[in-house]
Amino acid sequence: MSRKRRMFDIDIPAMDDIPVGKVPDKVLEKRRGPMAAAISENADALRDQQSTEQTIRAENDRLAHELVRLRNEGLVTEHVVLADVLSEKLTRDRKPGPDPELDELKASIREIGLSNPIRLERRADGRFELIQGMRRLSAYQALYEETGEEAYARIPAGISEASDLDNSYRRMVDENLIRKDISFAEMGALARAYADDPANDCPDVDKAVSTLFKSASYTKRSYIRSFASLLMMLDKVLMHPNGIPRNVGVELKRKFDATPGLVRRVSDTLMSEPDRDGAREVEILRSFLNEQESRAPKKTASDSGSKPRRAKTTFQVSGRAGIAKCSASSGRLDLRYDLDFTRVDRNTLEEAIAAFIDALPEEDDLTHG
Repeated sequence: MSRKRRMFDIDIPAMDDIPVGKVPDKVLEKRRGPMAAAISENADALRDQQSTEQTIRAENDRLAHELVRLRNEGLVTEHVVLADVLSEKLTRDRKPGPDPELDELKASIREIGLSNPIRLERRADGRFELIQGMRRLSAYQALYEETGEEAYARIPAGISEASDLDNSYRRMVDENLIRKDISFAEMGALARAYADDPANDCPDVDKAVSTLFKSASYTKRSYIRSFASLLMMLDKVLMHPNGIPRNVGVELKRKFDATPGLVRRVSDTLMSEPDRDGAREVEILRSFLNEQESRAPKKTASDSGSKPRRAKTTFQVSGRAGIAKCSASSGRLDLRYDLDFTRVDRNTLEEAIAAFIDALPEEDDLTHG
């Protein structure tokens, strides 16, 4: 009897390995032909590509919105044609005329470029208003005129939307406050110009100083007010106001307030030397301070008919370096403090003493008090 031949060689999985209602993936893979596998792989790749493109589009949208935000805030540097930059909105705080430091800035730009872009605001006519960087703009203009190179025809700038006038002035002033060379005369002149401009709705120089120099200390603002008044008293007479030291300007203003006719005498003396330089102008101003001091009669013990007073007030004040022992009498204050005052920067020491004196009441207040 012959053995029956098997017609099909089928590998049937065990029944326990087949989930109910689902064909095993291995079985499907074996049943799937080459074409179906290729189509499936292509569909998977397409889905991955679409997901990647969506992620890229979302990131591009985010970056585009961030770029618009940064540009509106003036934090994106753009290259602006020099002819499109105007300086009409703000009164500048520098005296017109040649800038002795411009050549140094030009040399720096030639060698390493402009390290700090200027700041501009957009105008309705498509051009731009200068807010910060007058010297940098002047240097670029000079370089372009001298060389004709296209590299200097456009200047790097951060551009923001136009803001109200007070904010624009504050931006300009706050940048200039960190300059070591800016003088109190320049700041006083700016305060006067700001107060005189009807567009600012500012009643007087005091208000102008409070508005523009809000970031400065109280003492520094008082110095600026003194110089603003000094410039008004000697209007069109001073030729080199930016060279007047702070202590000379502040003290001279006090002398003017206390001495009628002194302004006229100082003006006449200055005008008698029309060819004076800055050093000579300061020398003339100092001479009036010294003259006033020498004219003031000195009180002696015989004038008062009594012996000199001894210290009538002693007290102690706590400081960062310990206890300061003070002894006060008429016209004299002795201070003992654990600090080597000879090692303190002179300007810092002068500012501290000036602030102390400014905080004291006037003699008239004590008399009438």
